[in-house]
Amino acid sequence: MTQTPNNPLHGVTLEKLLNELVEHYGWDGLAKRIDIRCFKSDPSIKSSLTFLRKTPWAREKVEALFIQLRQRQG
Repeated sequence: MTQTPNNPLHGVTLEKLLNELVEHYGWDGLAKRIDIRCFKSDPSIKSSLTFLRKTPWAREKVEALFIQLRQRQG
């Protein structure tokens, strides 16, 4: 079993990550930081999760923003 104590994403689901980002930045703030249409046009958690699960480059950007947020808070 692989241990990942230094991985800031360990144990964080994509849905929880996205909810935290939306709570902190709001949809408008998130769309300004990451230029993804699902954040701009009729955004929802469900549609964003569907897109992010299918689009690795977008998911990487969202995960990076989440890590930056956690580092600033911690």
